[in-house]
Amino acid sequence: MSADWIRSGKVRARITEMGALEVRCHGLTTQAKYYKTLLKEFFRKDFPPLRPGFGDYSVHIVMEYTGEPPWMDLDNLAKALLDSLTGNVFDDDHQVARLLVERRVGEREGIWLSAEAMD
Repeated sequence: MSADWIRSGKVRARITEMGALEVRCHGLTTQAKYYKTLLKEFFRKDFPPLRPGFGDYSVHIVMEYTGEPPWMDLDNLAKALLDSLTGNVFDDDHQVARLLVERRVGEREGIWLSAEAMD
């Protein structure tokens, strides 16, 4: 069973049974840099300290929207989210060996991501 979600404002996160970090952020903005600040602050204040790992990581990012898709460059979103994980999950974002970023219709607007060490 996965650990309980730790919540603060629009962000919640947990470590799954398999050791992956899973993060959800409710709400969307076209300002990708917003997520970097929001998540960095969450990891600093609310989430138990993580020891950055070494080696390769796999990251999956999903932007979910309702209605018309927002005008947001997924590459900018990915960069902001990877920057927010640097120092918390991995030592540097150059460790990301696999990255999947997608946009899809959802029941609620927001961002979901999973980051896990690769074997």
